[in-house]
This record gives sequence, structure tokens and C-alpha cells, in this order.
Amino acid sequence: MTALDLSALSSQLDNCLTRDSHALRTRLHGLKRRASKGLPIDKGLLEVAAQIEASQQAVEARRALLPTIRYADDLPVVLRREEVLAALTKNQVLILCGETGSGKTTQLPKIALEAGRGVRGLIGHTQPRRIAARSVAARIAEELDTPLGEKVGYQVRFTGQVSDSTLIKVMTDGILLAEIHSDPLLSKYDTLIIDEAHERSLNIDFLLGYLKRLLPKRPELKLIVTSATLDVERFSAHFDGADIMSVEGRTYPVEMRYRPVQGDDDDRDRDLPRALLDAVDELAAEGAGDILVFFDGERGIREAEEALRKHPVPRHLGATEILPLYARLSAADQARVFQKHGGRRIILATNVAETSLTVPGIRYVIDTGLARVSRFSAHAGIQRLQVEPISQAAARQRAGRCGRLGPGICIRLYAEDDFAKRPAHTDPEILRTNLAAVILRMESWQLGHVDDFPFLDKPDGRQIKAAYDLLFELQAVDETRRLSALGAQLSRLPVDPRLGRMVLAGERDGCLAEMLVIVSGLTVQDPRDRPPERQQAADQAHAAWKNTTSDFLSLLALWRWYEEQARHLSQAKLRGLCEKNFLSYVRMREWRSLHQELRGLFHEEGVHENEAPVSEDVVHRALMTGLLGHLALRDEEKRKTNPAKDKREMVSYQGVKGRKLAIHPGSALVKTPPKWLMSAQWLETTRVWGAMNAAINPRWIEPLAKHLLSREVSEPHYQLDSGRVAAFETLSLYGLPVVLRRAVNYAAIDPLDARRIFILEGVLGALEGWEVVADQAWSTPSPQPSPARG
Repeated sequence: MTALDLSALSSQLDNCLTRDSHALRTRLHGLKRRASKGLPIDKGLLEVAAQIEASQQAVEARRALLPTIRYADDLPVVLRREEVLAALTKNQVLILCGETGSGKTTQLPKIALEAGRGVRGLIGHTQPRRIAARSVAARIAEELDTPLGEKVGYQVRFTGQVSDSTLIKVMTDGILLAEIHSDPLLSKYDTLIIDEAHERSLNIDFLLGYLKRLLPKRPELKLIVTSATLDVERFSAHFDGADIMSVEGRTYPVEMRYRPVQGDDDDRDRDLPRALLDAVDELAAEGAGDILVFFDGERGIREAEEALRKHPVPRHLGATEILPLYARLSAADQARVFQKHGGRRIILATNVAETSLTVPGIRYVIDTGLARVSRFSAHAGIQRLQVEPISQAAARQRAGRCGRLGPGICIRLYAEDDFAKRPAHTDPEILRTNLAAVILRMESWQLGHVDDFPFLDKPDGRQIKAAYDLLFELQAVDETRRLSALGAQLSRLPVDPRLGRMVLAGERDGCLAEMLVIVSGLTVQDPRDRPPERQQAADQAHAAWKNTTSDFLSLLALWRWYEEQARHLSQAKLRGLCEKNFLSYVRMREWRSLHQELRGLFHEEGVHENEAPVSEDVVHRALMTGLLGHLALRDEEKRKTNPAKDKREMVSYQGVKGRKLAIHPGSALVKTPPKWLMSAQWLETTRVWGAMNAAINPRWIEPLAKHLLSREVSEPHYQLDSGRVAAFETLSLYGLPVVLRRAVNYAAIDPLDARRIFILEGVLGALEGWEVVADQAWSTPSPQPSPARG
């Protein structure tokens, strides 16, 4: 009888919410084991039956929320809707190659709804960037005629709009990755769409590896992986031969024109603005339509904006609006790009406009062919931010941004044979970044060794070693690479491992309040703005918080000022005050949000911040626990050999591991360089720069870096005055001497050798001394007594 009841209840689990079905199935298995032992299970059966009924009612309530689905019939994905529906029904995994303009990003979630997904669980839709997640969610909500945050929601770090009625949740891939910690089965989702997988970010590759292991445990979970490039066979092979569907883009012909910048590489930066202006003039003669220009970074955008504003525009074009578009811009400034407008616009963008975001009205593209790429050097231990030629796939993505409204033109500011020599695809991020955070996460989640994890591309052995070396430096793993208790704590903090180490030191040393502020400030983008045309005014405003011995304390001073203002001012007035002082109000709010998140994690453990202020030394010692690999000593020899040069130019530092660096010009310490320097980041561009710096006391290093120091003992000798054997000790941190020729007790280091030296130089030496004295005594005539005085 009970077996029949158990079977009947089990058959109903497929009609429950996905987040309930696994737990209920586990409960039923437990009841089955009890029944096999002859134990009563009637009460348990009634409880499970009630839970199943409640879960099924929740499913029906969600089904009632399904909106009327309307499609834009001219989009290529929509034209093949029936094929997509059939493939989604037949397969657990679908790889969809959708060219630019195919409609895959906005239409696939709607097709998934039509297929009956989103009822038992959420349709999770990931985007590589926050700006894309917000705009994609808004677009889907608009097409489904529902307010954003209800049936269609979004979540990015620090903000989001999601409710109990949400069916489609658009989020950054980092948000989905973070949810694995609390929900390893990702049980709240019945469908996942990993969009723009061709970008191969670290988060995307980690998700694809994790999902490969998860899918057999979640047979009801559907996965759609989309790519805008043709390199989809890799994704199919990764998921054991998953079906591939290719959808062409809705594009008109795009004419490619090659206008290489004249001169050699050294002249390129100087000649690029001129080439850009020539390209703009060439396209202006072609007729109406907006121009999208791709740059490698913000600096190029600012220089181009300045050049274009000075450049005469043909009168027949009317007013020309110039708009920048990059990730650091506020949401409001980014939104201007998508608003309706009159006249011509020139959009100056980084690669955020390559995929996902469709900037309306673009007829022309100018491609510099460059991108700023971050590469970690495992040998040097430095994150290099280099300007590199983009791949052929990225170049095609950029060209694909035009040709949607009509025939388009793309001008490439490089030669056609240069394009032909470029790599087909961009290197995956996993092959060019420090893997410490990934490995820490894997160790914490017990996912096995990184070599055994199903990444699409296996990381290099040198990368893995560099990651474990950093984790050992932070004391997150021991000598055998096993996760330490501190490492387990570190893995629960949503910040970089170096920064997390500082927070834990702050808890230990009684400066948690200061560490939470500084670490959250280092994690978000710097809120201090320096507009090109008002840099001097911005510097004057920021001087109110400047500390000339520590950029970290400057952050702390800014925070305290902002918090004081926030207590008394309305949001509108606070926003205005930020603008007046050249601060990003949005980034200040992000700083506060992350601070609250970190603070909440400690409060949940019953740990609270210190109320009394602490000394600056205590703060800097806590910071140093995460920055032992970023210490440097001023190069005095180089100073002596360059006495006539400008002071800022000649100050060089000798860092650990033999690295040469200089203080970044944006640091408050650049005019008064200290002898010993600690940097939050070493970044290589034209040279290695120490960014976000502080002066330190070298005496702090030894107690904090005992596990890293190498010792060299020299010149053991017997000390006549103390009667012991001593030696000189030199301590080095990654080759950087931190203690020079300190006298130490040699017996504590090498007792046997100390005994030998004591006998030879102490005992026998003393005997030899007595022999000399005796010889002198026997060979010297005795003095005659003086005559007695009467």
C-alpha cells in the first residue's frame, strides 16, 4: 500500500516547481528506506503530499501569468521559430549560432515561454555585461507589454528588478555563477540561456564547465548556448555532440573599405585622429545615417571627441551629436545612445557595443581594429593591459553593427592583408588571466582539481601554479595546496582574494570598519571623475580628501565625507553635490551597496565592526596581508645616477621578484615617493605602474610574511664579549631584501656547527690566547723590587 502511495507521489513531481522537486524526491527516497525497514511513514507521506499540492498550485499560478507572445515577424530567429521550438522540445542542449541582427537575444526567451518553459522555474538569460542585461530585459519587457521587474526582470551586481511573478530573469553571467554557492543545482531555473558565449569570458567558461556536470543531475533543465560567430562546433563537442542550429542575420550588404593609418606603429597614435577625421568626412559624403566608431579605451574616445568637436562638419548634415559609450558611464549617459534623436550622431564606443547592445540608426562603422586586452603573465606575476589588434571574428562583429537599416559601409583603419593575418578568434579569458579566484571557488565548492574540471580550454600549467602560489601567499592554501580554514572564509567573500584577505585581517586586528570601506572601494570603479576638459578643477575638488602618504586613506576620507553628507541631504541634493565635486553618484551608490553586502556577511556570523578609530599603521598592516606580492623599495642607486632629471621621472622602485616599477601619475604619492611602497595593483602598459599606493614601515613585513621569507645566514663567528656564536641573517621576500645583516644566535640555526665554532674559536682560541700570555710571561724578565724607603 505504501509503495503504491510512494509511486503515485513520485509521479507528480514533474508537475512541481523545479526548486521543490529535488527536495521532495529526496524526501520520498528517505520514506522509501524507512518503509523497507518496516518503520511507519504515514505522517511523512501526508506532509509530502501537502507540499506537492502547494507546489503544483504555485506552478498553475505561474502558468496564469503567461503573457500573450507577439513576435517581430521579420527577424530571422522568428522565421525559424517552429524549428527552434522542435529542437528545444527534443534536446536538453541546443547550440544556436545567430549572426548579428538575427534577434536571438530578445526572441529566444519568448520562444522558450511558448515552449512551456518558465512555468516550473525561471528562464535564466545571461549577458556578459551589466549594460546589456538592463537593456535586453527592458526590450523583452516592452515586447511582452509588461512592466520591467514583473514578468520580465533583471539582476546585476548592486541592483535589479525581480519579483515572485518573474518568468524571465536577465542577469550577468557573474550573478548566475554566484548563485551556485547557495544553490548548487540551480534549482530555481527550468531553462538557461547563455548568450554571447563566443566572448569566452572567465565566467562563461566556468559556467559551461559547471553546467556540463550539472545537466545529468537535472534532466528537466534545458540549456541554450548562443554564439554570434561560427566557432560553435567547440560548444557542441563540449556538450557531447549537442544539436547546432545556424540562423542568418537580418542584414543588408556591408561594403568594406580599408583605409590604413599612415606611418609606422610609433606614429599610429599621432596619426589615428587624422585618419578618423578623414573617415568621418568620407562617410558624411555618402548620405544620412549615424556613425559608430570603435576604440580600444576611454582615452582614445576622449581624444577623438575633442578632435571631432573642433572639426568642421558639412552644413548639409545639420547638427551632429557626439556621444561616448563605455562601461564606466552612468546608466543615464549610456541610455542617451538608445534614445530617439534628430540629425546625425557619431557614437564613440569601446567593445561594449560589439555584441548584445544594438545601437539604433547605425549605417556606418569606423573600426580602429584595436582593443585593450588584459593578460596575466604567470612568469612576471603582473596583469598586463595591452592594446592589441582584434581578431577577425571581433572585426566582423563590429562591421555587423551597420547594415541593419539598409546597405552599410564599414571603414577599417588598417590594411586588408593585416586583417587576413589576424587570428580567427579572440583568446578565451581563461588562458590570459590569474586563476586564483577560480581555483579558490573550486576548492571551496569541492569541484575537484582544476586539471579535471571540464573547461573548454584547459588552463596552462604555469597559470595554475601562479594561482596556487598567490593563494599560498594569502594563506588560503597550505604547502600541499589544501584549502585552509582561512581559505574557506575567503571563498565566501564576493571580492578578489587579495581584497578578501585584507578584510579577514581587519576582523582579526580590530579595524574591520576601515577594511570594509577600503576593500569595497577598491572593488568598484573609482567614483572620482576627471573630465578631460576640467581635470584641474576635478583635482582641486578631490584634494579635500587627499592623503599624500596613502591613497587608501584618501578613499577612507572620501567615504567619511560622503556618509556625513548622506545623513543630512536628500538624494537629489546628494546627487548634485557629487556632480559639483566631480564624483559619480552611481559609483558612490555601488560602493555603499557592496559595503552593505560585505558588512551583512559579517553580521550574519555575529561579527561587528570596531566603533573606535584605529591608527593608520593598523590599517596598513591589515592591507599588507593581501599585498605581500606588491611591495617595493625605492631604487636609490638609480636616483644617484640621475640627479639632474625631473624628480618624478627618476624615481624608480625595485619590487619583489625583480620587478621594476614607478608610482602611477594618478597617485597622491607621486610627488613625495616614500622609501618603501605598497601597491594595490601592479599594471603594465607602457611600463609597470604601482596603482593605489601607501608608504609602509618595512618592520611590518617580517611578522606578516613569515611563510614567504627566505633566509640567508652568513659569517658565523664567535663573539668574545658575549661568549656565544653569532651570525648575520638576511631575510628576503621574493628576492627583495627586507632585513639586512641582522646579528642572530647561530646556535638556534645550526647547533652542531655553532658547537664546532665555539670549540675552535671560543675554547681553543682562548687556550691559544693563554699560551701567548704564558710565553710572554716566561720570556719577560721579572721586575726587580724597589728599594725600601726608610
